[in-house]
Amino acid sequence: MISLQDAVDDLHRIAVVEGKTTSTSRLSMLANYCVQELALRGVAGVEMEAPIPGAGRSKQWDVAWQYDGKYRLGISLKSILRNLAGTVPNRVDDLIGETANVQLHSPEIVVGYIMVVDVAQDTVSKSHGMPWADVASSRLMALSGRRAPAWTTGVVEEFVLVKVEFASNPVVVSTSQSMASFFDQIVEQLRVRSPGALR
Repeated sequence: MISLQDAVDDLHRIAVVEGKTTSTSRLSMLANYCVQELALRGVAGVEMEAPIPGAGRSKQWDVAWQYDGKYRLGISLKSILRNLAGTVPNRVDDLIGETANVQLHSPEIVVGYIMVVDVAQDTVSKSHGMPWADVASSRLMALSGRRAPAWTTGVVEEFVLVKVEFASNPVVVSTSQSMASFFDQIVEQLRVRSPGALR
């Protein structure tokens, strides 16, 4: 069984120890963790690095699941391990863009978002009066909770922000909600959106 700590350890190994901060494989263990957790909740056949069609273009999603020939779930995985002040605003923009793109093509799709942030690299945003990790969390909170019938475009169903500390040994400091709750809610929304797809 893969744990969240296992996924964080692997991210630390690739991005910090090996210095491959832009490696496409740095979040592969986290993607495998997502596949495992979804399978435990009855979602079989989950894919990784799957091209999901969008209104503007198809995009590779880290974790995806399809039913009856159409993608019904996409989970995007992100990590911010340095320059939080410069990266957090860009990641928020990315979330809105990639989410709106896929939802405009498939309004019924369920979208999840997991962001890993190294708080050892964090600083306080003077304009917000809080650390950038907390700015990210508050922004993600405002852009989550999409539910029928108000399927707002550019908003995700669920997110979780994982605070880690990579100054020495990799440690999970906290999560904005439990990983179990995140996956439970994702699967519940799949049941609502795709009746009969899951047992």
